[in-house]
Amino acid sequence: MRRFRIAMSRQAPVPLAPRPVHREETRARWYVPLSVCVDLLGAALPVAATIVKVQEPHPLRLAAAAALLWPLIGVMSKRYTPAAWGDGGGLRAVIRDWLVLVGALATLRVVCGLDSVPAEAFTALIPALVLTGVCQKAIHRHLLAARRDARALRHVVVVGESPTIDAVVEQLAQRTDHEYVIVGACPVGDGEVSSGVPVCVRLPCEAPEAPDADAAAVLSAADELAADLVFVAPGRHMSGERVRRLSWMLHDQGRSLMVLPGIVEVARRRVRLTSAAGLTLLHIAPPPRGGVHAVVKSTVDRLGALALIALLSPLLVVLALAVRLGSPGPVLYRQTRVGRNTEPFPMWKFRTMVVDADRLKVGLEAENENDGHMFKMRRDPRVTPVGRVLRRYSLDELPQLFNILFGHMSLVGPRPPLPEEVVKYNNVEMRRLSIKPGLTGLWQVSGRSDLSWRETVALDLRYVDNWSLSGDMNVMARTLRAVLDGQGAY
Repeated sequence: MRRFRIAMSRQAPVPLAPRPVHREETRARWYVPLSVCVDLLGAALPVAATIVKVQEPHPLRLAAAAALLWPLIGVMSKRYTPAAWGDGGGLRAVIRDWLVLVGALATLRVVCGLDSVPAEAFTALIPALVLTGVCQKAIHRHLLAARRDARALRHVVVVGESPTIDAVVEQLAQRTDHEYVIVGACPVGDGEVSSGVPVCVRLPCEAPEAPDADAAAVLSAADELAADLVFVAPGRHMSGERVRRLSWMLHDQGRSLMVLPGIVEVARRRVRLTSAAGLTLLHIAPPPRGGVHAVVKSTVDRLGALALIALLSPLLVVLALAVRLGSPGPVLYRQTRVGRNTEPFPMWKFRTMVVDADRLKVGLEAENENDGHMFKMRRDPRVTPVGRVLRRYSLDELPQLFNILFGHMSLVGPRPPLPEEVVKYNNVEMRRLSIKPGLTGLWQVSGRSDLSWRETVALDLRYVDNWSLSGDMNVMARTLRAVLDGQGAY
């Protein structure tokens, strides 16, 4: 809940200068020079050194060509924009640009009459890829830290119907990794804005006769609050034509406008803009569930589980001995969990509780510290001393690698629920079961048991709808840090 409180606190309006400084430009003053310098040096120096080593002609010319082409490709692909830095570093875009660089330099060699292409020439381009990726990631992390400290933000005025304004404010307040802070609202109609955002001016329900009346009111509010961006949420009283007229004057006055389509938790890679007969259409691709995506995920899961079992086999033996000697009872605890499409399966864990823990749970229901369907106690009396250590570092979960090997689970996915939890699910919560549960997932790397039930469901649904192989790699990399940190593990 800490993130939620921080985000809510930064929604409060603050006194600002009469005219906003464009914060995107302010924070980019050193981002752009740093990125360009890293790209120039990362491409020029290794290429020059390699060409000199293999004694190819024109080493300086080829190095200069590589040094100039790499930033030029970055400019064309918009790699030096705040959007690229703010969305997570854009590693996929960097790899795509690097392949373009390899092709461009290969073509240039042929044009210059250099027929052979030594392997060293391509190896020399790898530092450019690595350095650019590291630089993009470093800028992304710096930007996120600045946003969490209420810096590098853009001040926004929201235009729309009152319930929509409240929904936008609530959604933005849940996270701190974005750049938007709502400083005012221009509701359409007389509805009450309950989110606490200052109401600057109210727009009539019907489009005014004067074409510039809406824009004049919104511009006045933006000037008063020093906002440099306007969010517009179309609705019953804010038609497409009315939004169009509003955008004309806002753009003429140098203000940016963003239209909120009303969809949430959809990854940008699934969204594609198109048009037909003057209509702007937003195409949303379905989540990758079957076909090649499913085969790749299953293959990665089983090969990864097999490799981890082989690598961790000595640790598994040590942990099994510790459990056996720590308290009476079996080493493994077998529990029925619900998997994909509500299929039950036996899940294995190292035993961390006393033997009759399930029977004792009935008497502890009143002590449940979770606000949803899960049962969680920070100091559960059923947990053994060895079990506390195993839970602290999630070592009790390691036998689930065999569940992954047998196809019950995935390396990454939603938390596997108990049957008694599933019977309480509503239709939205049931969507968590549309894919295999995971050994780790967004829930595990985002706070685990410290999260509310609503936050847990939101994270799981975000994963279910936006799964990708690169996203899985990111979650697995974050898992190690979460395990060592131990936050929310009990």
